[in-house]
Amino acid sequence: MDRQQEFVLRTVEERDIRFIRLWFTDVLGFLKSVAIAPAELEAAFSEGIGFDGSSIEGLTRVYEADMIARPDPTTFQILPWRGELQGTARMFCDILTPDGEPSLADSRNVLKRALDRASDQGFTFYTHPEVEFYLFENPIDLTRPLTPVDHAGYFDHVPRGTAHDFRRAAITMLESMGISVEFSHHEAGPGQNEIDLRYADALTTADNIMTFRTVVKEVALEQGVYASFMPKPMAEHPGSGMHTHLSLFEGDRNAFHEPGSQYELSKVARSFIAGLLRHAPEITAVTNQFVNSYKRLWGGAEAPSYVCWGHNNRSALVRVPMYKPGKGNSSRVEYRALDSAANPYLAFAVLLAAGLKGVENGYELPEGAEDDVWELTDAERRALGIDPLPQSLDGAIQVMERSELVAETLGEHVFDFVLRNKRREWDEYRGQVTPYELRRFLPLL
Repeated sequence: MDRQQEFVLRTVEERDIRFIRLWFTDVLGFLKSVAIAPAELEAAFSEGIGFDGSSIEGLTRVYEADMIARPDPTTFQILPWRGELQGTARMFCDILTPDGEPSLADSRNVLKRALDRASDQGFTFYTHPEVEFYLFENPIDLTRPLTPVDHAGYFDHVPRGTAHDFRRAAITMLESMGISVEFSHHEAGPGQNEIDLRYADALTTADNIMTFRTVVKEVALEQGVYASFMPKPMAEHPGSGMHTHLSLFEGDRNAFHEPGSQYELSKVARSFIAGLLRHAPEITAVTNQFVNSYKRLWGGAEAPSYVCWGHNNRSALVRVPMYKPGKGNSSRVEYRALDSAANPYLAFAVLLAAGLKGVENGYELPEGAEDDVWELTDAERRALGIDPLPQSLDGAIQVMERSELVAETLGEHVFDFVLRNKRREWDEYRGQVTPYELRRFLPLL
């Protein structure tokens, strides 16, 4: 038994923890959980906990249903919303086959494989997400328009406001679980908020995002409101993105930083951006995985619909934030298409793979976009070589199914499942008769 496992066992005993929740994520990014008693913890570390993998979205087929969840002791945290006495803790799990091999269908393992490929080239991948979400009055009544908790806007300070108190409670809870928060503020939409997590290695960040969503939902329930990470819940207001800052490090050195170059960006950084741009359309079905995601991407309000990059250009798909003199380690790029409903493990894996492909093959970075890309005409965008992202989930699927990069990164099992699941979602969606159609055509036809 290693020292980390011993620490967990000792903490469980000292803190009178009665339940340990073992968490893992299905292929669509939904959190799964099983609770065990402290007496089962040693066996869970050594042997794992068996479960029926065929009952989990995308994990395995019925005839090979037996799977094992083995907790990662480095992810141990006490859940603050379960109370101090006779508390509950959680650990993320790695999913294994019965013979102890990592499951090819485990989202966490997909990201680990991508990180291992980066490590083989000497790189560590860091990410820093800005997570947006809406707060609505609870309970939700789907027969009526949604009711946001306020009508405030970007950076508004609302004394005694619901969102203000909510963010304070959520951040306190996150930090009690070891998840550092950098910024928080009211976003542009009514009831819309943003909380930015401090940068960390990509695996830790993905675990933190899954915890973040759970914490936000729990705090919302406690405060009598409803939190949603839906990419575009209201047609007339901005969608919720998860702009994510990316960087590669070689040991303690930021591989994206080169003093004296344009925007202080190294050749590695420029090729990484070029990789993101070239492969953006084929990874979009992963970074924007739901039908509703494309309502955000094509709904205006600074949503990044076109494949281009720019220095401090918030209409671009990839933005290079302003360099801070003397802070070389802060050099980074921001990918703006990702939405708050993505599976963070799969999304980070394909973003890393796209960027590394650019580095490995020495992709040349095209000219950056200085204009508001939304304000250009189609002819002007074509003249500048600026292509659109897929305009629907159907379009994203069609591009992804031809992608060797995504197939290799996700692995055959996850790749095939995502395609099947998304085709089914699109078929169900396009078969709907929407309220718009009824309002538009029923009185006329």
